[in-house]
Amino acid sequence: MSIDHYENFPVASLLCPPALRPAVAAIYHFARTADDIADEGVATPSQRLADLTAYRVDLAAACTGDAISARWARVFEPLRRVVAEHALPVELLTDLLSAFEQDVVKTAYADRGELLDYCRRSANPVGRLLLHLYGVGGAQALRQSDAICSALQLANFWQDLGVDTARGRLYVPATDCARRAVDPIALLARRDEPGVRALVADMVDWAHDLMIAGAPLVHTIPGRAGWELRLVVQGGLRILKKITAMDFDTLQTRPKLHGYDAPLLMWRALWMRAPRAIVASESA
Repeated sequence: MSIDHYENFPVASLLCPPALRPAVAAIYHFARTADDIADEGVATPSQRLADLTAYRVDLAAACTGDAISARWARVFEPLRRVVAEHALPVELLTDLLSAFEQDVVKTAYADRGELLDYCRRSANPVGRLLLHLYGVGGAQALRQSDAICSALQLANFWQDLGVDTARGRLYVPATDCARRAVDPIALLARRDEPGVRALVADMVDWAHDLMIAGAPLVHTIPGRAGWELRLVVQGGLRILKKITAMDFDTLQTRPKLHGYDAPLLMWRALWMRAPRAIVASESA
């Protein structure tokens, strides 16, 4: 499981069913490449948007069987096969692209609803694509998947608060800043002023509540994929716990998972076998 790149996406881990690893890897590389276009390097915003437009054209070609360019052939040739073999919902892939495009031009969010709309396109499609591959459907499973993915996205924002503000991006909603009397300019300047840590604590609580709301999905996903999801959920909860342990000072320090966290995550994942044990194991 990766907690460091592309919003905690589990990249064809050992727990992923072997038959689905090529599909998971193809989706991951599609998303990661688009994310890098939007975020990495020294390109101007106009160049990034032009590249994402070209990327979108290749996605459409891959999904319709038309010729794709040589530029991202290593991304779209495998994705073309996966789309055809598994009848992937193409709108979920285009939703991801719309979120990456938004990242280029939008640097602040008015309220939680606006930020959740971003999560709906930047994170939730990943979970829905995986549910599609696992053959799991139904309104409740989709709601729980969305809650987990949005929680992971939010956890990544609060984990990367110092990284994002250094880039001029602020994902903490303006309404929450106002409620805690925190000037967004202070956050962008990475100033640890009164109210900042209480504000981050509020954001952590929000992500935690979403994760707990979605966590029962682990009992719906069968076999190895269900165990992978347990580790994903526990990995997200562990990051939130680390933020809490450092007194919410992610403006200055970025917490992350280490190899020594693995035994604890596996132990907590094991206790998730009982639905009512999710919260108990997370607090152990």
